[in-house]
Amino acid sequence: MEARLAIVGGGPAGMMAAIRAAETLSDGSRVVLFDKNDRLGRKIYLTGKGRCNLTNRRTWEEFAPHIHPNQGFLKQAFRAFSNEDLICFFEEELHVPTVTLQGQRVYPASLVAGDVARALERRVRELGVDVRGGTTIRSLADLASYGAVIIATGGKSYPVTGSTGDGYRFAEEAGHTVTPLFPSETALLPRNYDPGLPGLEMKNVGLHLYVDRTLVESDQGDFNFTDDGLESGIAYHLSRRAVWALVNGQRVDIVLDLKPALTEEQLANRVLRSAGQTDSPNARQNLLNPRGISGLKNPPLHQAPTRQFAPKALKALSLMPEALINPFLRAHPGLTAEGLPAALKAWSFQITDYKGYERAVVTAGGVSLKEIVPKTMASRFRPGLYFCGEVLDLDGDTGGYNLQIAFSTGALAGTHAATYLLTH
Repeated sequence: MEARLAIVGGGPAGMMAAIRAAETLSDGSRVVLFDKNDRLGRKIYLTGKGRCNLTNRRTWEEFAPHIHPNQGFLKQAFRAFSNEDLICFFEEELHVPTVTLQGQRVYPASLVAGDVARALERRVRELGVDVRGGTTIRSLADLASYGAVIIATGGKSYPVTGSTGDGYRFAEEAGHTVTPLFPSETALLPRNYDPGLPGLEMKNVGLHLYVDRTLVESDQGDFNFTDDGLESGIAYHLSRRAVWALVNGQRVDIVLDLKPALTEEQLANRVLRSAGQTDSPNARQNLLNPRGISGLKNPPLHQAPTRQFAPKALKALSLMPEALINPFLRAHPGLTAEGLPAALKAWSFQITDYKGYERAVVTAGGVSLKEIVPKTMASRFRPGLYFCGEVLDLDGDTGGYNLQIAFSTGALAGTHAATYLLTH
């Protein structure tokens, strides 16, 4: 009997590996795909808020900075199966048309994540892959009869989908190092979180991340205030470094800039005009009274209290959504017209907690990249063993980067694991 390939995990990386392995072997029956769930790709149904952000269309030079912690590791897999290759694969091989939306994000044209999961599973079955759903592999010893094995079990995010970290245990059985794991792309909870904030959507704002009072990262775009804190969009982007800092006992502050397109002086002039005051240099100087947040390096500016600012007056300025006014004023007691420009540019939140794997989009950390061959996804320790997808110490920002990692590494692992069977 010819040797067979076992793939553990039927998510995006596992299904892509199965497809490429079956095509390489020209005999899908030699590929056995195990998954805990009866239905493959269960986590795909949840991605992109149910729309499935397949990839991002940026060039590698623009794509790479969104990969952590080692963008160079992904380069071989990306070039072997790039974002443009992925789009062609879905449109030409799976007959799933795509659409490119804001930020170069690519989705199925239907904006239905289930269309992606069903198309992948359909292709897997068309190729004759032996799919064994509802099956739990407990140890690498369970796969001793197979000629090659691919671990594509995902991370620990969304454990209800079956992602419970089994692949890390398998890696350690094979002698691999698993770097520390932590949730990424998750909600960040501020201290004394104002109950008036959840439900508000922030558009075109800036966020600055301070760790131990030092500015370490900034971004501009959209995010939401939810029951769990600052979530989605640019908040997710900053969450990786924020969570890691919290895990290591460091102080974390997020500073919100409500008007990133305007300088503090421009805001001061706007306040002066609205108040009917002269636009003189002296008047502007009175509004621009910088008082740094204690201890911050390159600190944002803060207010200097004189005459208290009223909600009605702030509403008249149209500087923020009306629903944000009361939480904003509660966060800045005694706010004055003089202090308003600085407060708009630097609303500070001390982050004290974050949501765990039950809500995190991605698991950061994983099988050490130093122990994996980037050209093949093969283990450097055990011949015939391969890893792909989220189980690796490789993750990306929100925006299609994580699914591209899964598809690129899965395609490479599937092709080379099948080649290993053919040549050994």
